Amino acid sequence: MWLQVSLLCLCCLPLPSQSQTQDRASLRRSNDHAGRCHYTFTVASPEESSCSRSSMKPEMDGVSSRLTMLEALVSRLIAGVDGDSRTRTNGEEGLQEAYSQVTRERTQLQQDKERLNGQVQELQRRLAELSQEAESLRQRPCQQIHTSGGTQRENKPASDPAHDLGNGAYQEMKAEVTEVPASHLIPEGNHNFTGCGELQSVGDPVLHRKAASITGKYGVWLQDPEPQGPDYTNKTVWRIDTVGKDVRQLFAYEDMDQLSQGFPMKIMVLPEPMESTGATMYRGSLYYQRKRSRTLIRYNLTSESLASRRELPQAGFHGQHPYSWGGYTDIDLAADEQGLWAIYSTSKAKGAIVISQLDPKSLEAKRSWETNIRKNTVANAFMVCGRLYTVASYTAPNTTINYVFDTATSVGQAVAVPFKNKYRYNSMVDYNHAQRKLYAWDNFHMVTYDIRLGRASHGSS
Repeated sequence: MWLQVSLLCLCCLPLPSQSQTQDRASLRRSNDHAGRCHYTFTVASPEESSCSRSSMKPEMDGVSSRLTMLEALVSRLIAGVDGDSRTRTNGEEGLQEAYSQVTRERTQLQQDKERLNGQVQELQRRLAELSQEAESLRQRPCQQIHTSGGTQRENKPASDPAHDLGNGAYQEMKAEVTEVPASHLIPEGNHNFTGCGELQSVGDPVLHRKAASITGKYGVWLQDPEPQGPDYTNKTVWRIDTVGKDVRQLFAYEDMDQLSQGFPMKIMVLPEPMESTGATMYRGSLYYQRKRSRTLIRYNLTSESLASRRELPQAGFHGQHPYSWGGYTDIDLAADEQGLWAIYSTSKAKGAIVISQLDPKSLEAKRSWETNIRKNTVANAFMVCGRLYTVASYTAPNTTINYVFDTATSVGQAVAVPFKNKYRYNSMVDYNHAQRKLYAWDNFHMVTYDIRLGRASHGSS
């Protein structure tokens, strides 16, 4: 390709001709047909031999064709990648949904299995009780004819009101008092002895509800033995699931039936988080230990507000002196016929159980006792008639209440009252003196135990 520059002027002067000697460029001067001076500057291209448009068209057409093909190929690749991505995404979403469905069905089947196993165990227990009762009824007429010699007593078992009870607790009582007239065997509110006394026996656990989720592994459930005000009665049931980092929800149920059906009538939010299963209910208030502290809190149920708070002096907390099952059970609050109590330990007591009687309004410790049993060697503890009782194991299905300390005499001693952990993980035991029952939370199961008291054997009251 040649680059030509033309310069026109009206008067041409001679120019040096040395530029004409250059190899690659030249400057030529001449007059045009009008007599004007005409300069021509020419540079030779090192690559192309011609500037013809017809010689450039094939190359341009080839490049354009190749670009068109490349664009089509890129479009197909992009479309394929998008399609594969959508297919893969849809496939992954389908697999995820199927996996979630299988997981839900597996969880439901597991829950159904556990429920059916519980029903089978309950039926087996009931069958054993009925078999025992039938055997007793078969033997009783012969024994009565032999001892009395009369025929009038042959039909007495059918009309004896004691036989209408039909439970294992009565069988145990009958075996202990075979020489006592039948009228003395009729219980009054689940016990014979109406006054305060020593714990004589604990019945079999009675199931009221099983928690449905993992948050119900352990917790607190209670009825107020001395309710205050018109809003709640001694039939109202209170429940707290204590699994979680921030335990604040307090569920209220109208009665036991509503609890068993799982329909709370109210849910309250506590002003400060709770720690562990040591809470108790007394005179219209919930008493509990604040999380990660030795602070005790009284929560008024009627006003739904914090009524008082106070530190329990020198009390261990958050795992310093728990029960043997752990769970940060350093401070256990309890109520009985004589008032409100705290069961705990201190560094000074070196892990031995300390009992303090508290003022129900101010939470001040009025008097304290130090026992000679270490807190971390027992599974649970509760107060009955001013006496501390400890449970030996929280997992053994057949264990004992192994120790009693009487605050009236400041004397402790070993005992052996049979106690059952039917579901093998008992994390809470509390006494209700109005119902004369123990309330317990045993591995998702909320159960009660009937107890029987008797007159003190060592003269304390």
